[in-house]
Amino acid sequence: MAAAAPGLPWVTIKYAQTLDGRIATRSGESQWISGSESLVYAHELRARHDAILVGVGTVLRDNPRLTVRLAQGRNPLRVVADSALRTPLDAAVLADAAGALVAATASADPARRTALEARGVRVIVLPAEESGRVDLAALLRALAARGVRSVLVEGGAEMITSLLRRRLAHRLVVCVAPKLLGVGLEAIGDLGIARLDEALTFSRSRFWTCGADALFEGDVANAQASCVPPPQPATERVLTAE
Repeated sequence: MAAAAPGLPWVTIKYAQTLDGRIATRSGESQWISGSESLVYAHELRARHDAILVGVGTVLRDNPRLTVRLAQGRNPLRVVADSALRTPLDAAVLADAAGALVAATASADPARRTALEARGVRVIVLPAEESGRVDLAALLRALAARGVRSVLVEGGAEMITSLLRRRLAHRLVVCVAPKLLGVGLEAIGDLGIARLDEALTFSRSRFWTCGADALFEGDVANAQASCVPPPQPATERVLTAE
């Protein structure tokens, strides 16, 4: 009998936005939209997930480390969805190569894969979506097959939009900073929703203050089922601006 296909890990999307829903300026600058207290909470979330996932665009734009530094806990597995293997060999996310995994498609340059693997980075090849990007459902199931029970997604906007559109995310955490940008990068793109009654809704949702920011957290209604329970929640940081 063939083995059952792996299910989905628990997927949490977390991002920070301005009051007008921007996650970056028109030039792409995004560090830092949220305040220092919210950054601590973000690191607490990292420590409570097995893996942290971003798209290669986030790596190229922000060069994040994706490690736990402002809270107690272990570093998660760092995963980059990078269909063409554009991740630079000196990217900060690859500093501890043994803790990094890059997901590509068959169209990626074999020489790039060889160079990454020579650094100790694990590279997996997965099916592509119609857009040519890594199929995120296939990536999540590949992570689950490797024992990853929970994934924290920190960007970018295209990945967040795709996960929500396909109902592959189970929880949404949004930090809303008291700032306005006007023109800038939207947090979420087209979800294919034409009527108000098709809007994504949430259960067990809550708002609270964290320094000068407001945080929202809720479980996505009608998400594709996860094969595991949600991770332990990070400590709620009920703070007010001084």
